Amino acid sequence: MTNTTMIDKCEPKEKSSKATIGALIGRYGAILGLLFLVIFLSITSDVFLTGSNLSNIARQATVNAFLAIGLLLAIITAGIDLSVGSTLALAMCSMAIMAIKWGVNPYLSMVVCLAIGAFMGWINGILLTKLHLPHPYIATLGTMYIYRGLSLVITDASPISGFDRAGASEILFLGAGSVGPIPVSFIVVVVVYLIFHVILTHTSFGRHIYAIGGNVSAARLSGINVKKILVIVYTLSGLMAGLAALMLAGRTNSGFPNAGSGYETDAIAAVIIGGASFSGGSGTIGGTAIGVLLIAVLRNGLVLLNVPTEWQTVAIGLVIIGAVAVDVLRQRGQSQ
Repeated sequence: MTNTTMIDKCEPKEKSSKATIGALIGRYGAILGLLFLVIFLSITSDVFLTGSNLSNIARQATVNAFLAIGLLLAIITAGIDLSVGSTLALAMCSMAIMAIKWGVNPYLSMVVCLAIGAFMGWINGILLTKLHLPHPYIATLGTMYIYRGLSLVITDASPISGFDRAGASEILFLGAGSVGPIPVSFIVVVVVYLIFHVILTHTSFGRHIYAIGGNVSAARLSGINVKKILVIVYTLSGLMAGLAALMLAGRTNSGFPNAGSGYETDAIAAVIIGGASFSGGSGTIGGTAIGVLLIAVLRNGLVLLNVPTEWQTVAIGLVIIGAVAVDVLRQRGQSQ
């Protein structure tokens, strides 16, 4: 047997082994990472597994959970939405002005908060589909600055506090209330995630989103209205940012123009850790939920272990790089 023949026989096994490792990392990496974190923190901290701390993790995870849904939809289409944090701030500050300064009915203020979020997302979709910008990164990078600037303008760069004094207890209940030991905001997260799971797995709209991310040209040839789907996707991303704004406002009893700054990075990390790919066409609600919990547990654990703030930032940066590395391994595994 020649050396060439021996190499040819060995290569498939080597490629198969790499593919298997990549597939395993892609499928189980997030949940194994979450389990490792839980076990490690349970051993190193007496506080971690207490009811109050678990409730705190659930409440703090809600904002990222909603933003991550919007990012998941965009990333499945091979896009991105960098404006979600700024959209959150603009929707949050608008609601605070209405409810606290103008005395508008809390329910109407909440509707306006969601509507502003959806409208900002719709603008992103229109910019992307009508201006034919080369990548959603460009459109949403621009609107990220615009929406943040508008938040600073309408608030005079100052926080607006006092939903309690304005009698907007409904907003506080959603953001900070509990049903027994379970935060109301976390219950809303579970309901919304179930809805989007059904949308992505049991509707033609969900199938179209995956088709666009898999091959946009093939999607067009099969009769899918790509522009319409993309506008809806980015509108939903904005809507989820508005919902996140509502929860954060209720939790902090205020609206402030710097809210959501940098939140898009946590949301992107959660989506990629959860199995989505920047190349599009993949990702699930369940995987994103695991990614959100992993980020929340990590942040909580760093605080419990008294890790300095600057090193917490380093740790989150490493997680984001790790998430991208996992995506690369996953793609290599699928291609081999």
